[in-house]
Amino acid sequence: MNIVSKNQAPDHYKWGDNCDCWNLVILKELSIKLEQMPCHTAEEKHFHKLANQFFFILQGEAIFELGHTRKIVGPQQGILVEKGTKHRILNESDKSLEFLLVSQPPATDCRINFEEQK
Repeated sequence: MNIVSKNQAPDHYKWGDNCDCWNLVILKELSIKLEQMPCHTAEEKHFHKLANQFFFILQGEAIFELGHTRKIVGPQQGILVEKGTKHRILNESDKSLEFLLVSQPPATDCRINFEEQK
């Protein structure tokens, strides 16, 4: 049982347009990430074949595109995205967005970008 912090996360990487991800927990059946998106950034629309994902917003305001709908999720709120749901997260605000992302199982090998499915 180890204490995990952002500064001592086992793995850190950049994604998208200068977004950050810190892998806090990496297990065969579960991953927990801390992610940060600068203002006016977005990820590609995609879905996961196997992973259910729960996003919990720590600071800022997230826009989720889920299929053809948009949902606003604010601080101390979360949203479950079930496997197979086409989605993406956007930060359309002028402030940084920080959130926890819990995936079960980890989404590493089951992501399919929406554009690939034409």
